Amino acid sequence: MAAARRLKRVVASQPGFLHIKSTSDSVDLAGGRRKRVNKNKKKNWNKHSDINDVDEFLEDVRHQERTTGGLLSERPDDSLFFLDVGHPKKDEQKGDIAEPSEGKKRKGKTPRPLRIDLILQHDSLVPPPKDVLAYQQPNAKKIRRIAQKAEQLAAKGVVPRRQKKLLNRQPVNRTAKKAATEANNNPDREYYDIWGQESKDTADPWYLQQTRKKRIKRPEKLNEKPSVLPAVEVIAPGGSYNPDFFSHQALLQEAHEVEVKKQKEEDKIERQLAVNREDTATEETVFREQVQGLVEEEEEEEAAAAPNVGEEEDMVVGAIALAEKKTERQRKKERADKIKEQRRLAGRQLIKQRQQLFQLRSIKAFIKQRDQQTKARQKQRKAKQEAEKAQPRRLGKLKFQAQDLEVQLSDELAGSLRQLKPEGSVLKDRFKSLQKRNLIEPRERAKFKRRHKLKYVEKRAFREIT
Repeated sequence: MAAARRLKRVVASQPGFLHIKSTSDSVDLAGGRRKRVNKNKKKNWNKHSDINDVDEFLEDVRHQERTTGGLLSERPDDSLFFLDVGHPKKDEQKGDIAEPSEGKKRKGKTPRPLRIDLILQHDSLVPPPKDVLAYQQPNAKKIRRIAQKAEQLAAKGVVPRRQKKLLNRQPVNRTAKKAATEANNNPDREYYDIWGQESKDTADPWYLQQTRKKRIKRPEKLNEKPSVLPAVEVIAPGGSYNPDFFSHQALLQEAHEVEVKKQKEEDKIERQLAVNREDTATEETVFREQVQGLVEEEEEEEAAAAPNVGEEEDMVVGAIALAEKKTERQRKKERADKIKEQRRLAGRQLIKQRQQLFQLRSIKAFIKQRDQQTKARQKQRKAKQEAEKAQPRRLGKLKFQAQDLEVQLSDELAGSLRQLKPEGSVLKDRFKSLQKRNLIEPRERAKFKRRHKLKYVEKRAFREIT
C-alpha cells in the first residue's frame, strides 16, 4: 500500500503530467497527509486562498490600459473595427502625390527613428498621475479668507487702507525726460553740494515713508519753551559800577523788602515755636493730675448711680413700645397718606413748570449772566496760566530758592572798573537760571556721610614732645 502511494507521488511530480483532480488534491497527495486550515482567522485568508484568477484579471486590465489607453469593452465599435474596401486605384494615388506640398522633400526613403530613441520612448498610454504637491499653495485658506473679505468690502463700497494709500500717491510724470548732465569740465555749470539735503518736492512721500527716510513729525509740544524768561537777565540800572542815585536807591529798596520778608517769616516761625511760661507745669499741678480720679466719695457714687437705673427702665419700656406690630388700618392709612403726598408734590411740580413759561425773560437774563461769569473766569484762568509761565514750577521735592540780589551799599560803590570788587559767581548764576527756567529741578549739594568713625592714634613723636 505504501509502495503504490510512493509511485503516485513520483508520477505527479513529472512536468508533463495533467492532473485529473484539483490542485489542492495533488498537493495533498504530494504532501502525503491533508493539512487542516482554520479559515475563520484572518491571517490564513491570503496564505491559503487561491487568488491567481484575480491577479490574471487585474494584469489583463493593466495591459489593456497600457496598450490601448483603456478597456476594450468600454471603447466604441468605430475605434475597434474598420471597413476593408481593397487597395486604392493608381489614379487616386497619383492624384494624391501630384498635390503641392510646402517645401521640397528629399529623395529616397523616409527617415526612421533610431532604435535607442524607440527604446527610450514612453510606450504606455496610461496618463501620468496627478502631482498633488504642484497644486498646493501655502496659506491657501488664509489667502482665500482675505479675498472673500475684500469682496465683501468692495460690495459695500469700502476701500482698503493699502489701496487708499496707492490712490493718494502723487502721479509720476514718466514722459518728462531727465535733463542731460553737463560735462564735468564745464566751468559754467551750477555748483552741486554733495552733502546738501535733498529738497522735499523732488522726493516721493510714499517712497520716503516706505524706505524709512522720512522724518517723524515732531510734536508741537516739544517746540514750546518751558519758560518765557530770557536766558540772561539784565540787572537793574542800580547794579552798575557807577549808577545813578535814584536807580541805586530803588535797587536798595528792593533788596530791603526782600530782607524784611525773610525776617517776618523767621519771626513767625519763632512765635509758633515759642513756649508760654504760664503754661508750664508746677509741682502742685503735677500732683493734682496724679491724684485725680483716685479719691471719690460714696455719696457721689450713689447719687450718680440712682438716676442711671431710672433711665435704663425708661429705655426698656420705650423699646418694647416701639416694637409693637402695626394694624391693618394703620398700614392702609399710611399708604393713603403716602399716595396723597406724592400727588401733592406732582401737582406742585406741574404748577412750577407752568409758571416757568412766564419767567422766560428772567431765565434768559440769568443764562446770559452765567455765560458772562464763565467767560470772566476763563479769562482769569488764562491770565493766571500766563503768569505761571514766568514762575518756576515744582519739578522735584525741593522748592526753588531765588538767588540773593547782588547789590552794593552807598559807601561800597567804586568810581571805576579798576576799583570794582566782584560780586557773586557766574557758575552759580547760570545754575540758578537753569532752575528758574524749568530746565533742571532745584537741587542741593549732596552731604558726605562718613561710613566709619575716625580713629585717633597718638604717634611716638607726639608723645615725646608732650
